[in-house]
Amino acid sequence: MPEFDLAIRGGTVVTASDTVRADVGVRGGRIVAVAEGIADAARVIDASGLLVLPGGIDSHVHIAQDSGPGIVMADDFASATRAAAAGGNTCVMPFALQPRGASLRGAVDAYRARAEGQCHVDVAIHMIISDPTEAVLGQELPALVADGYTSFKVFMTYDDLVLNDRQLLDVFHVARRQGARVMVHAEGYDAIRYLSERLERAGETRPYGHALSRPEIVEREAAHRAISHAELIDLPIVIVHVSGREATEQIAWAQGRGLKIRAETCPQYLTLTAEDMKGLGQDDPMAGSKYVCSPPTRDVESQEAVWSGIRRGIFDVVSSDHCPFRYDDPQGKLNPRGKTSFRWIPNGIPGIETRLPVFFSEGVSKGRISLNQFAALTATNHAKLYGLYPRKGSIAPGFDADLTLWDPNRRETIRQANLHHGSDYTPWEGFEVTGWPVMTIAGGQVIAEDGRVLSEPGRGRVLDRAVDPAERREA
Repeated sequence: MPEFDLAIRGGTVVTASDTVRADVGVRGGRIVAVAEGIADAARVIDASGLLVLPGGIDSHVHIAQDSGPGIVMADDFASATRAAAAGGNTCVMPFALQPRGASLRGAVDAYRARAEGQCHVDVAIHMIISDPTEAVLGQELPALVADGYTSFKVFMTYDDLVLNDRQLLDVFHVARRQGARVMVHAEGYDAIRYLSERLERAGETRPYGHALSRPEIVEREAAHRAISHAELIDLPIVIVHVSGREATEQIAWAQGRGLKIRAETCPQYLTLTAEDMKGLGQDDPMAGSKYVCSPPTRDVESQEAVWSGIRRGIFDVVSSDHCPFRYDDPQGKLNPRGKTSFRWIPNGIPGIETRLPVFFSEGVSKGRISLNQFAALTATNHAKLYGLYPRKGSIAPGFDADLTLWDPNRRETIRQANLHHGSDYTPWEGFEVTGWPVMTIAGGQVIAEDGRVLSEPGRGRVLDRAVDPAERREA
């Protein structure tokens, strides 16, 4: 009987700390050896000339999430995780959204039921808290954290999601006591409403108005306020989808003072700009809506500021913030109200399948970051932040055999026609990349190869997580 179920031979193994020529031996869905000369296996994969990377972990994706009256997300769990697998990912983390007036427990249970039996890759569920009642904070949230839902997101904007400062402080207080990880969408609600109303009165209703209504100052102010609240409560937080220089500076300032502030950015803030929302060169006046996301993309100067932050270690993770809507669809970007004003265009773009190729090409291939930084920013740090480490996120004995074989020299042009998500477009249409995932292995099984997804829905598990005891502190 062979010693290993699977051997990956001849590749260059890359982790957050090391780059070595080695083989990887897998048994029972886990890595059991990383060494030279592994040969006795039921299946041998030749990885000569390829990088062997930790399977991508995308800790910020929106899948099959309720999006308001008349609006439907483009992906269910089957299509989103299919796209994730094709793009080199082996675990994704979507959000169970609590509607106002509803039970948080009920929202989480219903969302988990949507995911069970539908996923190609493993899934770990965050929560979104929109209604922090006494029952939610005193009973439901502590119980859910104990049950393995150890992270949640709060919003400082959006009519149906925004929490006021007192609510944020109350939520932060419970998170500190329970040891939960808090993610913060930092944009100032009142400033955005003020600017949006002024723009509409002035006749500015184009998709580009979205960028004008959410300048960097509203992100800077909210980031500073979130940091201040976190300092007051003594709570580590993650400020997500940071878009530009001003919020990056606030986070760097906080980290320089020793505060436990973590940060996330996304490929759109490294490659796209607000000018895309003008739809220049296209006859369709709504074409710019394909790029509407929040915070909005900025300009080249802001891109460089975020890249600088990545190099300086200000950012812990690069996620996709995959939030897919169909473009040519009355339940998507071209919904009737969205045609009347930017305020009603669904906020979000697809990116679950393109995150790794775009970031590798712009980061590693162009010399901005190292291979080890790429592994940390796309897998290892996600696992560490959100309670999946040491099960996932690296290549070492005992870890899940979640791996991506990567051709660092392969050149591809991103085309919607070749992608696997449920949306009908990609913001990176025609974008040329160097570096491409050629095989995705999850739990020791090849689930995608050369753009073909080989797994079936239901292969992926819904994972529970545990709180780090060091994060749990009495008030």
